[in-house]
Amino acid sequence: MTETKLPSIKLDTTISTTNAKQVPAIIGRAGAGAKFAWDEFFFAKVRSPHTRRAYLRSINRFLGWCDEQSLELKHVSPADVGQFMDSLDLAVSSKKQSLAAIRHFFDGMVNRHAVILNPAASVRGERYSVVEGKTPEITVKQARVLLQSIDATDVVGLRDKAIISILIYTAARVGAVSKLRVKNLYDSGDQYCLHFDDKGGKSREIPVRHDLQNLLFAYLQRADLQLGHNDTRPLFTTCMRKTKELTMRPMTAGDIGRMVKRRMAACGLPRRLSPHSFRVTTITDLLEQGVPLEDVQNLAGHADPRTTRLYDRRKKKITRNIVERISV
Repeated sequence: MTETKLPSIKLDTTISTTNAKQVPAIIGRAGAGAKFAWDEFFFAKVRSPHTRRAYLRSINRFLGWCDEQSLELKHVSPADVGQFMDSLDLAVSSKKQSLAAIRHFFDGMVNRHAVILNPAASVRGERYSVVEGKTPEITVKQARVLLQSIDATDVVGLRDKAIISILIYTAARVGAVSKLRVKNLYDSGDQYCLHFDDKGGKSREIPVRHDLQNLLFAYLQRADLQLGHNDTRPLFTTCMRKTKELTMRPMTAGDIGRMVKRRMAACGLPRRLSPHSFRVTTITDLLEQGVPLEDVQNLAGHADPRTTRLYDRRKKKITRNIVERISV
């Protein structure tokens, strides 16, 4: 018997910009309980804007598929969810995220009596085991070349070098660096520290090493900023085109990402590298020096040491040495 191949779903790029306040018709037809569960899920339970966008994209994709199959919400079965998952033309990791979104979504529908049972609860996702993260590594040598290539004789150069140095010497995420305010750099009594508002609502304090401290002080002086516990001005701001003058507008994570890409391109580093690559470098470098995994995990702000291990590229380097010895 020949196997019937399910057609792949054409992904609609406009779905990502759909507003959660625009309730799909299938939810409206399911009654007041479904509408309440929709609002509760997207505006009360899911607090992270990034998670909300990802879940909204997945749920709208699934509900659009249900409309195409003429399925009403209360008639969706585990087989329907499984068929939808099989038809997705996505990476395994993206499929698992979509299935998680559908499961959580239907949990809320069950709690508000819009449906009797969660049809996604018994649906199994594809096996997906990650041994090493996908973030490309920037080597210690490349990082040094990058820092040395930045002309720090003007305020913009000082700003960019300070940002990249923070990414390297604190292993901070680019989103946390973009949120830094002047007050987040302070003297804790025996050393200067940076206070980060990190992913998942985490609040972290990381000591500033001396060379980074000197660089930050030089930047503050050129940017006409003074340390103050109540100074809520952004630590890093944009500049006006090619004038080398800073504005009052804070740099976003996107601004920092583009700046890092420009600086990398200017010194001939691969285009695939990103600000997140510095976390790989810092974690791998510390582990190579014998720093305990728990200490590196705390620096990186990971709740689980298995996440920290995903950034460890030591195994990758050993593998490269082995394949070089193949005699063929």
